[in-house]
Formats: sequence, structure tokens, C-alpha cells
Amino acid sequence: MSNTYMPISISLKDRICLIIGGGQVALRKIDTLLEYNSDITVISPEVDDKIEYYAKKGLIKLKKQKYSSPEVESFGLVISASDDEEVNKQVYDDCKERHIPVNVVDNPPLCDFIFPAVVRRDCLTVSISSDGKAPFLSGHLRYVLENIFPPHWNKLVQLAVKYRKDVLKEWVGKPDQKRRAFERFLDVDWKTLLDQKKPALVENELKRVLVADPPIDNANDQNVDEEKSE
Repeated sequence: MSNTYMPISISLKDRICLIIGGGQVALRKIDTLLEYNSDITVISPEVDDKIEYYAKKGLIKLKKQKYSSPEVESFGLVISASDDEEVNKQVYDDCKERHIPVNVVDNPPLCDFIFPAVVRRDCLTVSISSDGKAPFLSGHLRYVLENIFPPHWNKLVQLAVKYRKDVLKEWVGKPDQKRRAFERFLDVDWKTLLDQKKPALVENELKRVLVADPPIDNANDQNVDEEKSE
């Protein structure tokens, strides 16, 4: 029976992760986990040269040996990418018995979690998944999203993070003003501004949209303002 996966964002910082396998598939999973500051141990009698390099650099821990049940018990997340299906099944069974999240590569029925196709722009992450049923489709959609979120979005996201802090500080206790400030930010043609590569222009625009507020044309809002001024 196939699984349905709930989208969830989880911090892997310093999480103790185990990867069984030393080939190209295992390497891709290592590269992914390294992006999220995981504590990675790899178990495999033979490994790709780049995995050896990572171990020598201290980026991962490497045990050049066969998997021995139940080595998974001291880990918080496990990926099995062995070319031996019996090993993969043993790893899965060991993890399920101990309630450890496990991913057996290219075998969705043996996966508690899967890796979606991801587009990342600074702290903004957009992910697409087909629950492992049609990964070629989610992979294609990732390329579509790469064009929807071009590289200037990295800077835009950084601006948005800073701007949100400024809004929360400027408009304490004023939810309507906060909402309008966020709307003004979203109305700006940031791509054009960023393409000019003039930080002063960007900073001036951030200041403008932070405090500028269009005239209130709602009668109820106007009455409230009049009452406050009396």
C-alpha cells in the first residue's frame, strides 16, 4: 500500500543521521543533508571518492564496513541507499521497530519520509512532491519554479525578512497599519530596483513603504480616527 506524505519542515541542525551505502545515490543524500548542518555517519564497505574526501575533511563520519543490525538505534534519522535489497529491508525493519524515521531510496513503501524536489531562495523554500509516485513530474515542475523564482529572489527574501522586523517595530499594536505596510512592500517592482544595483535606492524604497499610508477612504475608519482625536 502506497503512502501519503504530509509536507513538513523540520530542522536537521546537529541531528544525528545515518546513511547506509557509498555510491552516487548515497552521495546525493549526503550533499542534501550537509546543506542543513546535519551530523552524518556513513556506513559502507566501499565508498565514492568524494565521500572519502568528505570524511577526511571532517564533514562526515565514515565506517567502512557492512551494516550490522541494529546499528540504527543511536540515530535520529536513517537513509538506506545500499545496492543490496536485503540490507535495505533489514535497515527498514530495524528502524520501524525503534520508531526511527527511515528512507529506503527508490522504494516508497519503505519510506517514512521522502525528498521532494526543492527550489530554495535564501530562507524561502518551495517544494514539490508526487508522494514518490511520479518523481519525473515533480522534477519537471522544479525547473518551472526555477523560472518563476529567478536568482534575484535571494536578495528579495533577505529584504522581506528585514522589512518584516521593521514593520513589527514601527507598527506595534496596529494590525491594520502592519497589513498595509506588507501590501505596499508586495506592490513594489523589486526586480527593477535590484537590477539597478543601487543599494541606496532600495533602502529609500524600504523606508517609503514602511511609513507611507494612503488616505483612508473608509467611512467607518474615518469615524474611529475622529473619535480618537476628540
